[in-house]
Amino acid sequence: MAQAKDFQTNNKPTWCPACGNYGSYAALTQAFAELGLEPHQVVMTFDIGCNGNGANNYRLYGFHSLHGRTIPVATAVKLANNDLTVVALSGDGGGYGEGGNHFLHACRRNVNMTLIIHNNERYSLTTGQTSPTTRLGDKTKTALVGSIDQPLNGPQIALTAGATFVARGFADDTASLKEIYKRALTHKGFSVVELLQPCVIFYDAKNIRDEYRSKIYKLDSKNWPTNNRQAAYQKAGETARLPIGIFFQEARPTFESHFKALANQTLVSRPTEKVDLTPFLKELK
Repeated sequence: MAQAKDFQTNNKPTWCPACGNYGSYAALTQAFAELGLEPHQVVMTFDIGCNGNGANNYRLYGFHSLHGRTIPVATAVKLANNDLTVVALSGDGGGYGEGGNHFLHACRRNVNMTLIIHNNERYSLTTGQTSPTTRLGDKTKTALVGSIDQPLNGPQIALTAGATFVARGFADDTASLKEIYKRALTHKGFSVVELLQPCVIFYDAKNIRDEYRSKIYKLDSKNWPTNNRQAAYQKAGETARLPIGIFFQEARPTFESHFKALANQTLVSRPTEKVDLTPFLKELK
């Protein structure tokens, strides 16, 4: 049985000291192991950004995609081999900005995969520009007098677009984050986990980690109605305090379940036959 270390390479991470990526890395590899998965059973697709550098650190099948394109790559992997556990990583920029269209449509399609969005409210790999989640008034290298754009709320967008599992975790709380990841990975459908990830390097308020710790509280897992989408929407919109946990979960047919060809056999396991494309090419002339 695989252990967390079996999902980790010997490469030394290049993340900054105190980066939230370390907590997510530990929680996710522990989740893989505790679910009884083996490295060859998992595929991760990576966006561009600090989280994308994790492609060097996870020992499993991986694909380092273009900025904002981690979801379509993950979708293609799932359709090709729906026996695999598929996880897509993105930052708030790639997930809500460049890849916002893919995010919306993956939510409504309900592809059986997990999307983890590392939200540090900045484009940190490129040294701290304004991102889709930057708070109003925050000064960055691209908003010298303060951001004037209303920040996006990713969990609320996911709920509105039709995601069947929506949660939020905190990078420093690896114990609860691991449990959230386990629930997301075993959910049959499109699971979205937004990760609150403090960036102490390019976030001007250097006490951002302490701010998160003072505002975060855990949802009551026994009494919170995870089947109420409207209640989840309201809860995800809180700002005075920041709830973490599973906001919403429901059962709905997955995207790939609609394809009869995938019912008994994966596409990748099907024998290929030689096809003569000559008639088709003649029609294109």
